[in-house]
Amino acid sequence: MKNVKILIAEDNDLNRENLAELLTSSGYEVKEVTNGKEAMDVMVEDKFDLVITDLKMPQADGLVLLKFCKEMNPDSVVIIVTGYGTVNTAVEAMKLGAFDYIIKPLKDEIVKLTIARALSYAKLKEENTVLRSSLQDKYDFGKMIGYSDSMKKVFDTIEKVSNSDSTILIHGESGTGKELVARAIHFNSDRKNQPIIPVNCGAIPEELLESELFGHEKGAFTGAIRTRIGRFELAQGGTIFLDEIGDMSPALQVKMLRVIQEKEFERIGGIKTIHVDVRILAATNQNLDKAVTEKKFREDLYYRINVIPIHLPPLRERGPDIAILANHFLRQFNKLKKKSIGRILPEAMSFFIRYPWPGNVRELENLMEMLVVMKDGGDIEVGDLPPKLINQKIAELPSSYMELPDEGLNFNEMVSQFEKDMLLQALRKSDGVKNRAAKLLQLNRTTLVEKLKRFSLA
Repeated sequence: MKNVKILIAEDNDLNRENLAELLTSSGYEVKEVTNGKEAMDVMVEDKFDLVITDLKMPQADGLVLLKFCKEMNPDSVVIIVTGYGTVNTAVEAMKLGAFDYIIKPLKDEIVKLTIARALSYAKLKEENTVLRSSLQDKYDFGKMIGYSDSMKKVFDTIEKVSNSDSTILIHGESGTGKELVARAIHFNSDRKNQPIIPVNCGAIPEELLESELFGHEKGAFTGAIRTRIGRFELAQGGTIFLDEIGDMSPALQVKMLRVIQEKEFERIGGIKTIHVDVRILAATNQNLDKAVTEKKFREDLYYRINVIPIHLPPLRERGPDIAILANHFLRQFNKLKKKSIGRILPEAMSFFIRYPWPGNVRELENLMEMLVVMKDGGDIEVGDLPPKLINQKIAELPSSYMELPDEGLNFNEMVSQFEKDMLLQALRKSDGVKNRAAKLLQLNRTTLVEKLKRFSLA
């Protein structure tokens, strides 16, 4: 049986050390941290079978850590430690997904029994996992993985706008998941039992796009051998998603404006006016403000589709979401490919974190599929990564001030390099004594050790 790894998050030194000693003597592998923030940092780089967290902690409390665990892995098992005065909050934590709670002062037998039950539950759940219903599982916005502030804002917006009929414009680079946002809005709206019809305006030739959208009558043009229903009619009562709307021709933009304003149109070659009840969601990776200024996109249409804007951040700006998504795709492809690849080792994950991901989430997903397919077993190591991740050039930071260059720079890389430089300086000044180095940096020793591991300086 594999060694069970348990993470303990507790700010009281005596309670944490006693609990760690009890679990270590029971044969578990234990990792200790002093607050929720440290726990989240550790969980980005390592995998644990069980998390035991105190409810009241500085920086990030037990509830914040619980939500992070569930975001990173919905099947994660978390036990809350609480005092008598906060039992009600612990009960609320169970509603949020905690397995159980233990009341202080901790009694050894109760701790052992609760942990045994939690691990047994985790094993049973893993053995009996089944696929959920197709549509809701795939498009419920809760399935859009993200813990960064920018993604929380996206989730909050989706929740607020789903049941309105307002037109929405989704901005974002290619690969950020614009269609997934559109589907999340649709399947969380009152129209969810009606169709959502996607149209990629940039992938369909200009001369065919009008027919795709509005349909045509038989004989309307050469090759129109029969009447064809357009996408707007197919979406009746539901939602139409116009992806890359910035590529739409000026002539078609005029007709689109009428559909939005009047809810009606005619097929090509037709004289009958067709009325539609369709919600319009649009998306673009272009700067439409600039396109309007340059007269490449109609200003009146822009303001019609941009009633509620949603900005999807690129993956490089989503911080901890990179590790969360990588682990999510690892589990997903393990299931799909019937593999059992263990985890992404911390030294390999460090390359994931600082890579700029020009292809965004789609690129990360494709990479994880390749890694799972190519691995026969074991963990994902640095040697498994493609050259584009390994051969990154990390800009050197000066020791103090740096002026922002005109072409910009990668903020996350700069911060990481600065952090590494400070760690090396502290180690040199303390002659390698970690306790002294931690004091120089005003860090807990455990935090310092984890940072050294993350930068392969341990």
